[in-house]
Amino acid sequence: MIKTLTVKNLQGLATDDKVDIPETWQELVKGEQAVKDSVVSFLARMRSGTASTQTRSEVSRTGAKPWRQKGTGRARSGTASSPLWVGGAVAFGPRPRTYNLRVNRKVERLALKRAFSERLKADDVVLLDSIELNSPKTKEVTGFLKNLQLGENVLILVDEYSENLCLAARNLPNVLVLRASSVNTYLMLLYKKIIITKAGLEALGRRLA
Repeated sequence: MIKTLTVKNLQGLATDDKVDIPETWQELVKGEQAVKDSVVSFLARMRSGTASTQTRSEVSRTGAKPWRQKGTGRARSGTASSPLWVGGAVAFGPRPRTYNLRVNRKVERLALKRAFSERLKADDVVLLDSIELNSPKTKEVTGFLKNLQLGENVLILVDEYSENLCLAARNLPNVLVLRASSVNTYLMLLYKKIIITKAGLEALGRRLA
């Protein structure tokens, strides 16, 4: 099914230009598991994996036996570094590790295609002819977002970064400017609305086709 998007300008007005999204860029039948695998893989890669606790061999405590084995009436104890003691080691505690999960390129592409198709189906994608700002001020971005009636939870996909756009959007916590060639499945699904320029759409299409 070919999806048609109307090109808008920064004033929020529809132009006479329309763009058809080819069927080769869309996938609504398969790919649900691919989306899950891709998102889980991305979030796993974001984990630092640096949590660490000391084992018995790493705790700096005396190696002497606290008291003799028998005759004291107390439970036997061999070392003060035992996990049972305050200040002792941690049993089965976290150690530095990597949480990376590998997902092959075909699965990643299918996941991105499915995520993009779902956003198209939900009419969450707004196509702009271009984004050219006169100055690197936040009010420039909030102004055209207000014109488009999208709120301020938006992913903006462009072909190449513009200094004015990046500087103007960096103070908005829920607005992200990203090159379409580097967007991933997680970010495609994270924001409520997606703005993409015509040049950015072509760059994204080269990844999806």
